[in-house]
Amino acid sequence: MTQKKMTILTLHEKKARGEPITMVTAYDYPSAQAADRAGMDCLLVGDSLGMVVLGYDSTVPVTMDEMLHHCRAVRRGSQYAYLIGDMPFMSYQADRAKAIRNAGRFLKESGMDAVKLEGGREMTDTVRAIGAAGIIVIGHIGLTPQSAGKLGGYRVQGKTAADAQRLLDDALALQDAGAAMIVLEMVPDRVAERISKALRIPTVGIGAGGGCDGQVLVLHDLLGMFERFTPRFVKKYAELFPQMEQALAAYRDDVTARRFPAAEHAFPVDEGEWERWVTG
Repeated sequence: MTQKKMTILTLHEKKARGEPITMVTAYDYPSAQAADRAGMDCLLVGDSLGMVVLGYDSTVPVTMDEMLHHCRAVRRGSQYAYLIGDMPFMSYQADRAKAIRNAGRFLKESGMDAVKLEGGREMTDTVRAIGAAGIIVIGHIGLTPQSAGKLGGYRVQGKTAADAQRLLDDALALQDAGAAMIVLEMVPDRVAERISKALRIPTVGIGAGGGCDGQVLVLHDLLGMFERFTPRFVKKYAELFPQMEQALAAYRDDVTARRFPAAEHAFPVDEGEWERWVTG
């Protein structure tokens, strides 16, 4: 059976059948290739690249040009997954017309299938406007990293009854505004499950328990490639950073000791041509 390109319709059908949606972040050609071949439903080119790839202290400094650059690389590496570009801080909050133009750039210039933006009811007019331009929008509520300072840091959201209701109201408002899917980040598991059951559209959780319609993790977290910190909700499936460090140290030692390159890594010369050259 030939694998087909994932669409928003097939993602909605997975929710209807109760089949979990798989999503992971990707930021470059090889990670997109690997995730695509592994059968991921969705690849999110997240603004988390600011921290795990570019070394920023948060996602706030990430620019549109940086996002589009990485989106293009992911597009080249993926054939089947549904591709979502993360709209960076201040690319959609201040001006609705600018938000539509920037969302359009993700599709026109980098081949994304949809865009993701953070915020609840305060973003519904923007979601509606981008959708009216023919662009699929994914919502993101709970912990919203671009506004983590306003939330008091990287804290679980929806712990009180009032906050849980606020999240549910935000999710329903985003759905009514035309959002095609919603990411729930760092939300108590039963709260996330109740929100998921209340919606027609799929939810994808990150630190939101197993009751969501799908799950997403940051690639560098699950592969053990980001050393600065590891969120509680992450399961590491590999420890690649120590392996990279060990491999690089071994390479350094081999070069220093003149063990590399060895004869098998070099190109032999034609003896006749060598003699002709050195004897003049």
